[in-house]
Amino acid sequence: MSFDEVVRLGQQRGFFFKTAESYPNTPAGFLDYGPLGVGMKNRLVELWRRVVVKRDGMLEIDGSQILPKAVFEASGHLAGFTDPFVKCATCGSVFRPDKLIEEKTGKQVPEKLGDADYDRLMAEAGVKCLKCGSRLAGTTRFNMMFRVGIGPGQEEAYLRPETCQSIFVDFPLLFKTQRVKLPIGIAQVGRSFRNEIAPRQALIRLRELNQAEVEVFFNPKKADDARFDSDLARVLAFRLPDGADVKLSVGEAIQKGVVPNKLSGHLLALVTDFYEAAGIIPENIRLRVLSDEDRAFYSRAAFDLEIKLSWGWVELVACNYRGDYDLGGHARVSGSNFTVDEEGEKVLPHVFELSLGIDRSIFAIIESSMKGEGERRVMGLRPYLSPTQVCVFPLVNKDGLQEKAREIHARLRESFEAFYDESGAIGRRYARADESGVPACVTVDYDTLKDGTVTLRDRDTREQSRVSVEDLSARLASITKFPAISKAVPAG
Repeated sequence: MSFDEVVRLGQQRGFFFKTAESYPNTPAGFLDYGPLGVGMKNRLVELWRRVVVKRDGMLEIDGSQILPKAVFEASGHLAGFTDPFVKCATCGSVFRPDKLIEEKTGKQVPEKLGDADYDRLMAEAGVKCLKCGSRLAGTTRFNMMFRVGIGPGQEEAYLRPETCQSIFVDFPLLFKTQRVKLPIGIAQVGRSFRNEIAPRQALIRLRELNQAEVEVFFNPKKADDARFDSDLARVLAFRLPDGADVKLSVGEAIQKGVVPNKLSGHLLALVTDFYEAAGIIPENIRLRVLSDEDRAFYSRAAFDLEIKLSWGWVELVACNYRGDYDLGGHARVSGSNFTVDEEGEKVLPHVFELSLGIDRSIFAIIESSMKGEGERRVMGLRPYLSPTQVCVFPLVNKDGLQEKAREIHARLRESFEAFYDESGAIGRRYARADESGVPACVTVDYDTLKDGTVTLRDRDTREQSRVSVEDLSARLASITKFPAISKAVPAG
């Protein structure tokens, strides 16, 4: 399924759509989730909690979306959280030069180029304004944080551009009050805000976005502890900075210097496990190793987890070994102590980060799950991610079948996300359910009134079986249950 088809499906079925669509001049980069989108987002976050957070015994917080200016001075965002942009001198349209160059040449552009380098590359590639066709030049920089004023005095503060800073500033208190030991992961799900220059591609690039973030704090002297050995044989796919695609076990990747240590390898395997559990096939998952030129200013080693979609590889997770950059910066600016005591030694922990984009993950999972069979389209979501778990249909709208179907729907709704549909031919109702990712449909027919059984239809196989109404909840529970949690790493 193409990008445009996913966008159309998202709007038609109520997964996502443009914010304030009734108003024609609403800025780009803002999308609303409809009922199915909310359901899928909630289930994806629950899967993340099970596969990543609970599996490794992490803590979870919910931090403020507005933070004071000093936090972003310490983090480096006030100085470094900028994107290049170029404004057309003829029509005034604004673009990101790196994206224009990539679209024109098909080659990735390093993130740390100077403004003059972007101008040179645009000239070499023949990049022109997408609106009027004029030549583009004059690249400059734009800080992407949203500034807000607090109180009558309008004290300077900012909407957070990422969820991790509240984790960093809360770390000393959490470490003390929760009585934990290193290594410890702290996780957060929430909104972040980035004033993107030219947001496009629906859920892929937004100005208000949902993130699921993990920051793992550890003693750098124990990053190769034996507790992480369980993942050494796990094979992962890497795209190296020279463009080579290789498959390496975590142990091999550490030996070759691709991955810095065992803890990092464990976390890269963990986030890969999450996307496989979400239904992405392993062949469409890779870890792009970022070069020195591509890494963020705070990163010692970096990997982008990418998923292959219809138009190419798309980054879903930023995986960064941040060293002690964050805790050291906040200690310096705040004057607070960010060291912890470990066996009598004062340690300023290092951090490895998994920063997951929920919105773009939803888009990727929807596209990857779509299958076509002639005119039939099926969204083959893993049943535990399906926003609607079961649809209930009366075969016909007479002879008491509607009343019985509504009775069964009301009972199922107590335990499942159930939808009732009596509109149109039964085949058309099945088709709508298939396209929305519903794993099971229940049809109430004349035999239901005689013997108390219904037809249970499987989305993927289209097989139908007779199930008693009394056994229906148990059957659906076995179909839609989340995978069991396995403990990956012993607690610190």
